[in-house]
Amino acid sequence: MNQQPNFVLPARTKSEEELQREGWTRRFTVSPARLEETVELYRSLGYEVHLEPLSPDELEEQCQDCRLAVVFFRILYTRPRRRPETDEA
Repeated sequence: MNQQPNFVLPARTKSEEELQREGWTRRFTVSPARLEETVELYRSLGYEVHLEPLSPDELEEQCQDCRLAVVFFRILYTRPRRRPETDEA
């Protein structure tokens, strides 16, 4: 009997709608090999960066067998860095 392994993907911390309300823009899915480099690049350009895991429903039908690898990929969101409020009293 050929059973597929049941890998548990990490849960998203926020919904797509919630992130949009908070001003986040979804950029793309980042592989582990480029994650740190990409985060540093966006931060150097003045953006805040938020990462979310992929959810199972975001996998294409042909990718259902690659769940283990997808556990390591992240969805990268950015928004302009918020300036700290200053006390001008």
